[in-house]
Amino acid sequence: MSEMGGLDVGMPDEGQGGGPEELSDDAKARFAAAGAAMAQAKKEEKKSKKKDDKVAKVILKFLNDSKNSHLFTLISRLVARDCPSIFILAIISLIDDESQKEVAEYLKEMTDKDAHETVDESMALTKTGEIDAETNRALIDWITRMQMVLSQAPEQILTKLMIDDKNIDGSVLQLTTFVLQRFFEERKKSTKFEKLQPLTASILQTVFEPFIASARKAILKAAENESEDTED
Repeated sequence: MSEMGGLDVGMPDEGQGGGPEELSDDAKARFAAAGAAMAQAKKEEKKSKKKDDKVAKVILKFLNDSKNSHLFTLISRLVARDCPSIFILAIISLIDDESQKEVAEYLKEMTDKDAHETVDESMALTKTGEIDAETNRALIDWITRMQMVLSQAPEQILTKLMIDDKNIDGSVLQLTTFVLQRFFEERKKSTKFEKLQPLTASILQTVFEPFIASARKAILKAAENESEDTED
C-alpha cells in the first residue's frame, strides 16, 4: 500500500499474512462484535450546531500548535470532504487531551457510555502482545472512541470519506498513522511511519467494517440517482 494510496475497505485477502504490526485476531473479533452491536443500536443523530462549532474550535486550537503543522494539510483535506468534525476529533484524541474530553462528552450525551466502559481492557491488541498494559489500554480506548463516534452517523461520515464504493480517501490513513506515530514517540517508542501504516490500516478496517455495507449502498444509490438526473 503506498503512502498516498487510499484504504481498501473490501474484504481482506484470506491469505494475507498476520505480521506483528497487525491487530490480534482476538482484538479484531471483539471490535467487530462491538461495531456490529453499535450499528444495530444506531440512534438518530441529535448533535446541535453549538456542539459542531465547539468541536471545530478544538480542532483549530490543536492546529495552532506549531508541532502539529504537518497534520494541518491532512486535517484540511478531511474538512474539505465535509467529514464531520467529531470524527476528526476522535482520530486526534489519542494525542490531544482536549479532543479526548470533547469526544467523551459527545459519547456520554449520545450513548450514556464512554470508550473505557465498552471494550474489555484485558485483550491483547496486537498479535505479538508486546505492548505494555497502559499503552494497550490507551489504544483500545482510542479505537473504541472512533468506532462509537462512527456508529452515531456511519453513512454521514463514511460517504464523505469514501472516494468510491470500495476505497477510503488516503488522507484518513495518513492522518491516523501520524497520530499513532506521535503517540508512540511520546512514550519513547519511536516507530517509522512505514512500519506503523499496516497497523493503522488494520485498525481502520476493523473500525469501518461493520458500517461499510450501508455506506456502499448509499454511494451506489447516489450514483444511480445522479445518472438518472443526467439522463433526464
